[in-house]
Formats: sequence, structure tokens, C-alpha cells
Amino acid sequence: MEKCSWALQSPQMQDYHDKRWGRACHDERLLFEYLVLEMMQAGLSWAIVLKKQAGFRRAFDDFDYQKIATYNEEKIAALCHNPAIIRNRMKIQAVVANARAYLALQATFGSFDAYISSFTNSQVIHHQWHNEEEIPSQDALSQKISKDMKKRGFRFVGPTIIYSYLQAIGVINDHVLYCPCYKEIVSASQVK
Repeated sequence: MEKCSWALQSPQMQDYHDKRWGRACHDERLLFEYLVLEMMQAGLSWAIVLKKQAGFRRAFDDFDYQKIATYNEEKIAALCHNPAIIRNRMKIQAVVANARAYLALQATFGSFDAYISSFTNSQVIHHQWHNEEEIPSQDALSQKISKDMKKRGFRFVGPTIIYSYLQAIGVINDHVLYCPCYKEIVSASQVK
């Protein structure tokens, strides 16, 4: 069965593609987890991030953003020496800053999900790509959200990272047309 070619790189990538990527996500903890994983990927391959996902979960208290928001310099220093994660100090500091910004955003909008949904009127954007080369690395929506998030104190949230994030959490359906996941996501988004 044909599907998005990047999914065929490994069983782990295929599992991520088939079960998670592009599927609507409204869980606040998972939304934060995906944001962390996307920003950690900057400059690296997604395969590396997936291999370290369990390590990230352990290191970042199961992505409990309330707990992460309280991390101090000592905790950040310890994370910088944790071989189970990507040990980039700037990215780790950004995770902590983003947890704080995430909480502030929740206080303003009621939830992070409501914030993200406000940019698309809770609608999924279904692109109709015939091949993966057509898929952009960013668009006007990701640029707008990136700019707004930066203004609200988020870090490592450039338009390319945000575009990947919107794909991951199901705001943008960028499965290619021949991929069976494309139709599944279209059908699921029409049932409300």
C-alpha cells in the first residue's frame, strides 16, 4: 500500500505516520509534548527525535508543563548532561520558557488547544498534494502563529517549526493524496 514515502524509513517512522502524524490532537499535555519534540528537532532528523522520545518523557516529567515551568538552573544543568535527550542548552532553556508561556496562554485562552484553534476557526486544512515535493516548509498560517507565539514569550517556534507542529497535531493535513491516512483524516474531521 502506498503512503507518504518518509514513513517507510523505519518501523518507528511508519508507526508515527500511521497512528499519530496528522491526527487531531486536543489533549493539552500531548500538545505540549509535540511542541517540545518539534522544537528539539530543529537542525536534526525526525528519526533522532523519535528514538529519544521515551528519554524526553522521563527527563521532562512526562511533559508536565506545570512542573517544567518550575525548573531552575540546577535542573537545566542536569538535563544538559542527560544522554537520553538532545543536550542542547538553548533548546532545554526554551522548553522551560515555553512551559511558562504555555501556562500564561492557557490562562488567557482557557486552553492551548483553543488558542491554536482560534487561527483556523477549529477547521482542519486539507491540502491536496500529489507528491511530497509540493509540501512547503512553512506558510502564511505558520508565519502568523510563529509571530504571535514569539510575542507571547515562546522560543524556538519559527514558522518552519510551527508548520511541522501544525502538521503533527492535525491542524494541517499534509498526507499526500494517495496515502490512505489522507482520506481517514478528511473523514474524521467531518465528523464532529
